[in-house]
Amino acid sequence: MRTGHGPTAVAGPAACIADCGYAVCVCDPRAEHRRNDRVREPDDRADTGMAGPLDEQDLVVGERRVSCPDPRAEVLDVLKHIQNDLFDVGADLCLPERQGAGSPSLRVTDEQITWLETKIDHFNGALAPLDTFVLPGGSAASAYLHHARTVTRRAERDIVRLASEEPVNPSVIRYVNRLSDILFVLARFLNGKGKQDVRWQPGLHR
Repeated sequence: MRTGHGPTAVAGPAACIADCGYAVCVCDPRAEHRRNDRVREPDDRADTGMAGPLDEQDLVVGERRVSCPDPRAEVLDVLKHIQNDLFDVGADLCLPERQGAGSPSLRVTDEQITWLETKIDHFNGALAPLDTFVLPGGSAASAYLHHARTVTRRAERDIVRLASEEPVNPSVIRYVNRLSDILFVLARFLNGKGKQDVRWQPGLHR
């Protein structure tokens, strides 16, 4: 049996339940899981599938922090902050919003979105002007963040798809949308503030 990767995961004969809603766990042998509200659902539901892209997103951001250390501590601090917020996103998605139900203590908030937007403005203000698309690369650090950005866009599409099936906190969608923006801006920032970007040259090899 697989166990949860969040805090206080508890193994049982039929299921693993983690207090952190993000840690969706597998129930053997029926390919089912229980959400943090104890509702049993099949593993191929859209909300269960969200755990994969969010895990991958967090992993890539963590790889950037560990594998490509950068003297710019402010960037590493932003990435660490984002990693923690991604678990908030997962915990929020694990418990669907229900009309009339009491609001759980952990939801993504407008303040978290505002924090991202503030960081976007801060780092974007230092970048060289952009007049074309950029290709992932230039530096290893930048490439890692472009990778994280593409995973973020995939997660955003999955969350929007989930929102068409059941209630989703609108702040989650806004947060993930802004997250792809800050990752793009940081990727350029780590390429000499955009001066080392690999720029797309339309029709170069025709």
